[in-house]
This record gives sequence, C-alpha cells and structure tokens, in this order.
Amino acid sequence: MHHHGGMTQLGPFTLSNVWTWSPDWVFLLGGLVALGLYLVGVVRLYRRGDRWPVGRIVGWVAGVGTLLLVTCSGLNDYGMVLFSAHMIQHMVLSMLTPILLLLGAPITLALRALRPAGKGRPRGPRELLVALLHSRYVRVVSHPAFTIPLFIASLYGVYFTPLFDFLMQYRLGHIFMMVHFLMTGLAFFWPIMGVDPGPHRPGHVMRIIELFMGMPFHAFFGVAVMMAGHPLVSTFTVQGAPPGTDLLEDQKLAGGITWAFGEIPTAIVLIALVYQWMGSEQRQARRRDRAEDRSGDAELAAYNAYLASLHKRGPRPGGSAAAEPGTPGTPVIPAAPAADAG
Repeated sequence: MHHHGGMTQLGPFTLSNVWTWSPDWVFLLGGLVALGLYLVGVVRLYRRGDRWPVGRIVGWVAGVGTLLLVTCSGLNDYGMVLFSAHMIQHMVLSMLTPILLLLGAPITLALRALRPAGKGRPRGPRELLVALLHSRYVRVVSHPAFTIPLFIASLYGVYFTPLFDFLMQYRLGHIFMMVHFLMTGLAFFWPIMGVDPGPHRPGHVMRIIELFMGMPFHAFFGVAVMMAGHPLVSTFTVQGAPPGTDLLEDQKLAGGITWAFGEIPTAIVLIALVYQWMGSEQRQARRRDRAEDRSGDAELAAYNAYLASLHKRGPRPGGSAAAEPGTPGTPVIPAAPAADAG
C-alpha cells in the first residue's frame, strides 16, 4: 500500500470485499504481541493460584480483535481511498478498541504479574511501571482537562485542517494517524472506565459527566461532515475510489457513521459504569455491615463487662441490693458470633 497514485482499482465497497485478509504488519505484530503478553500474564497468575476474571480476558481479546479487524482486512485498503471506510476505522480505533482493551485491565494485570525486584536490587519493570503511573507526565496526560480537548481536537484538527491530506500521502503518516486515534481513545476512556488504577479516579457521577462532555462534540462533528457541501479532504479522489463513487455521498455516509457511532461506546461505557457502581455499592455495604458487626460486638462485650462488674460488687452498702431478691445474678448476654464477613 503505497501512495494512492499507484493503487489498483478496488471493487465496490461491500462486506465481501472488505472481509479479506490484507495485513498491515505494524498493527498485526503489535496486536499479536499485546495478545501474547496479556496471556502470559494471565497464565502466570493462574500458576500462582490467583484468579483473573474471564470477562477481562474476553475484553482484551475483543479489543485486539477489533484492532486487527479494521487494520488487517480489506477495510484498511478501502480506508485509503474512501472517506466512509476510513471513518469506520477511525471510530473503531478511537472509541471501541480502547474501551474493550481498558475493560481487560492490562495495568492491573501487569502490576500483579510482574515480580517485584528484590531489596537492594535495581528497579525492575514493575517499579518502573509504578513510577510511571505516579509521574507528573501521566497525571497531566490522563487528566480530563487534557484528554477531553485532545479527544475533540483529534477529530476537528485532523479533518478540518490540511493535516489529514498531509499524513495520508505517506504510509507512515497513515500508521501514525491510526496509532494516534487509538492513543487518544485510550487516554479519554481510561479515567472514565476506571477498571485500572490511574492518577485520576473521579466518582461514578463525575465519570458519566466526563463521558457526556466529549460526546456532543463528537455528534456535532458527524453532523458537520454530513452537512458539508464540498469535499473536506482532498485525499479521497474519484481516481482511487471504487468506480461509480459519489464523493459527496460517501462523505455524507462518513459523517453519518461518525454521528451514529458515538452512541455505541456511550452505551457500552454506561453499562460498564453502572455495573461497576453497583459492585462498589455492594462492597461498601458489606464493609459497613462488617464494621457494624465489629462495633456491635464491642458494645455487647462492654455491656457484659459492666453487668459482670455490678454482679461482682454484690449488694451495695445501704441495703439496696443490685439484684432483686429472689432473682439470681443478672445473666450475662453472650456476644453474637461475628457475622460471616463475605
């Protein structure tokens, strides 16, 4: 896949034509390495007798799968000559792949699977990862005040400026753009998904607000592309496109795809957030129960000690006995067994 001048004519943009093997080696190798490292980490945990949720493995595999699907199929060839095909790639890489990868909790897995360096030894990969997570750089890069504008700018900045046409001339530019979409997506959704540890862990309501702060810009961008009466980018020309392509119609389709696609990740993220929220509520409730059990037991024990002390002192001087005549010493109430801390 070189400069589109020398490209062979593609057939019509249909599913069967897209559903072909056309690997982009950068993404193919990157995806396979990501998959391999993740599975090595999971195996290491299982060998140690630790559990790792199957849902996270599914998330990661699905994330890498979507990455390979849009970069190593015919879609990648069409993405070079059709705005709509390119937009599908962009949307999946910036909004679907990142969410699925983040649901895989790769940072948590790395922190658990990497062995800590021993005392007095130089810092190992785990220590470097922890240091990176705590670094000022990551704190800035993962701050919503940075990620939300970046997410929006990577839409408007790429397509409404000459940048897109410049990058699309070069194979490296195209790869760079795809990687950029993936990275901005990961940065944007990382604080929102909140499966992995990170510097910014807002509450659940704040996360939903952050999610909805980015989406209107996204929808508006889609509408703007749909409404544009002239080709926005000059990369896509009639020469490279499949025969009979109406460039403006295809651009409208690209805008429609962008606009509609915003709903998919929003739905996935909201479901995941509600699910996490319920989980954290349950955990807090369990914690409260445990705390109550403990403090309740303490109160009971104190009360029993008080009763026992009264009983020991026996009748007070002055004739009024602590216990009514005829009743044996006050029974000691047994402390309730601590509720099962589940």
